[in-house]
Amino acid sequence: MQYPFTIQRVSLMPANELATLTFVLITSFTPGPSNVSSAAMGALHGYRRTLKYLFGMTSGFLFVMFLCAWISASLLSLLPTFEPLLRYAGAAYILYLAYGILKASYSFDSGAVKPMGFASGFLLQLLNPKLIVYGLTLFSTFLASVSQQPPQMMVALMLLALTAFCAISVWTLFGTIIGTYLRHPRARLVVNGILALLLVYTALNLANVV
Repeated sequence: MQYPFTIQRVSLMPANELATLTFVLITSFTPGPSNVSSAAMGALHGYRRTLKYLFGMTSGFLFVMFLCAWISASLLSLLPTFEPLLRYAGAAYILYLAYGILKASYSFDSGAVKPMGFASGFLLQLLNPKLIVYGLTLFSTFLASVSQQPPQMMVALMLLALTAFCAISVWTLFGTIIGTYLRHPRARLVVNGILALLLVYTALNLANVV
């Protein structure tokens, strides 16, 4: 999904509530770096051992959303300058994640592969330009008035973070189910290879290659 960089501020009205909810849910639950990597970690390590990674991604998400809400107008004017750098940095890190997932798929003892931790999840969100553009779009249109009211802004941030955590949890549980039922080494290799390819595609898409 492509997001505009020049957006007119509008007030948050009741008529926009459904549009806001639709935008947030579709963006949160559709495949992306966070969701795909969560599914891969769930398949390799299970939900419990992936929790630190999920908490890291949720914290990174909350941090980025706070910045977007606080200085959305300034970031919108600066984004055209820094957006290419953000895209390439994010694409490089996502390719690193894809390589790690593909390499891990060759080890059929999931305990031999160390799960990604809090820092890895947090860093993924900081280097995710789509998340930044998502936050700018959200707080410059649907939630424009909220960014000027700290109490309401904090409530919105908490709800957005909760939604993000639910999304990556669903993908992690999906990966856990895959890891439970696909015991054959070749099947596991295929599944993790597909997840790695999805991350590669995401990285290429961020870099405007595809």
